[in-house]
Amino acid sequence: MSWSKHHSRGKRGYHHGNLREALVQAALSLIGERGSEGVTLAEAARMAGVSAAAPYRHFKDREALMAAVAAEGYAKFADALETAWGDGGPDCFKGLERIGRAYLAFAREEPALYAAMFESSVAVASDSALLIQADRAFDVLQRACDLVHETLPADRRAPARMIALHVWALAHGIASLFARGDAGRRPIPVPPEDLLEAGVLIYLSGLGHEA
Repeated sequence: MSWSKHHSRGKRGYHHGNLREALVQAALSLIGERGSEGVTLAEAARMAGVSAAAPYRHFKDREALMAAVAAEGYAKFADALETAWGDGGPDCFKGLERIGRAYLAFAREEPALYAAMFESSVAVASDSALLIQADRAFDVLQRACDLVHETLPADRRAPARMIALHVWALAHGIASLFARGDAGRRPIPVPPEDLLEAGVLIYLSGLGHEA
């Protein structure tokens, strides 16, 4: 497994007085080389070119460092989903499709951040900045699904929150299996975007949506 083309060792190091950011970038490099479980404060310090004690100025332990990396990932993720959603036009279904495509694109283009967000075993609620950004990302999907919910027959539709959770699970499963930007991606004979679009349409048709 190697994502070092995105986060190479040669670009890391503590040169500009921003130790916190240098450690976050070092952690991303380590995730790229070893996976999220390969990150330690000592190794991040070594890659940043500082003493083993220096990280404790900003992070009380490894989990705090990983939470900071995950928060950075969720912030970028939320921005991508928000841009994809735009104003929701020309209709909420097209907007939801764009959100799904942005989800897959993020997994493909930012594999180290994606791993930090979803594979680092850091509890989202353990860090306030992480929780804010994670909620911001999910809120984009929830807003889209709120509008989708309003278009569905009242006697067949699921609660809007449940629709959002189902769509999230479908998007995340396809992203993790088939769209990620590392060696963990599994080959399939169709583009992941097409697979996600078909899955969402099948799901929504069961709730009464007529394409």
